[in-house]
Amino acid sequence: MAEKKKNIFPFVLIVLMAVAMFFCACSSTKDVAYFKNSSEVDLHASRVLYDARIMPKDLLTITVSTTDGDAALPFNMTVPTSFNQISRTSTSQPLLQSYLVDNEGNIDFPKVGRIHLGGLTKAEAESLILEKITPYMAAEEVPIVTVRMINYKISVLGEVTRPGMYTVTNEKISILEALAQAGDLTIYGVRNNVKLIREDSNGQKNIYVLNLNDANLINSPYYYLQQNDIVYVEPNKVKAQNSSVGSMTTLWFSATSILISLTSLLYNILN
Repeated sequence: MAEKKKNIFPFVLIVLMAVAMFFCACSSTKDVAYFKNSSEVDLHASRVLYDARIMPKDLLTITVSTTDGDAALPFNMTVPTSFNQISRTSTSQPLLQSYLVDNEGNIDFPKVGRIHLGGLTKAEAESLILEKITPYMAAEEVPIVTVRMINYKISVLGEVTRPGMYTVTNEKISILEALAQAGDLTIYGVRNNVKLIREDSNGQKNIYVLNLNDANLINSPYYYLQQNDIVYVEPNKVKAQNSSVGSMTTLWFSATSILISLTSLLYNILN
């Protein structure tokens, strides 16, 4: 009887090793690290300064500044405000009228009329508007035009800590910065198959696959995100398989129960 009990331990040890190997495989970090080949990548192609381009449905604020304040008044339209709002905010500056870019890329600007801004960078749009308003200015006046995008947003979904929609105040954000705002990927996020969903100026939707494990991502034309981009991080197989379990605690209890059952079975067979 003692000899038979001794024979149980090799079987128990094998079962324990199998369970340990299972959980080690689940928690493998081989695909977790970003930019694993960073020492092998040529970054000369990344020498580019990104400028966002104006798209249909962008919401713009356009400010014209002049040395003679009255000269800029016709171009700086303000939002109509009720008397009660004025009394509560008498010390604040009036809100400037925003301009919604239509599907053809146009806006209607005071005195000038329709201006096509679609596809232009902010600097290009400022130059074009300056050219359009100069004939309405005195010869000695040198106006300054400032264009800002006020609805530059991106969405991050899936296996990240804080999924949601994020506003980009400086009109420039990379895929890594977007994920950082969302609290980074969880341990269950697939790093080499991140989906980028983008709509172009013609309404065409495209899906691009980004590999965060590959440092060549820095040279990718999709490294910087455009307004209204959607980033989706899919779950790995472990998360997908365990989604119905509810928590890893339950999984551990299940594994423990299986181990006990196997041990009891082996004990009964050998005895």
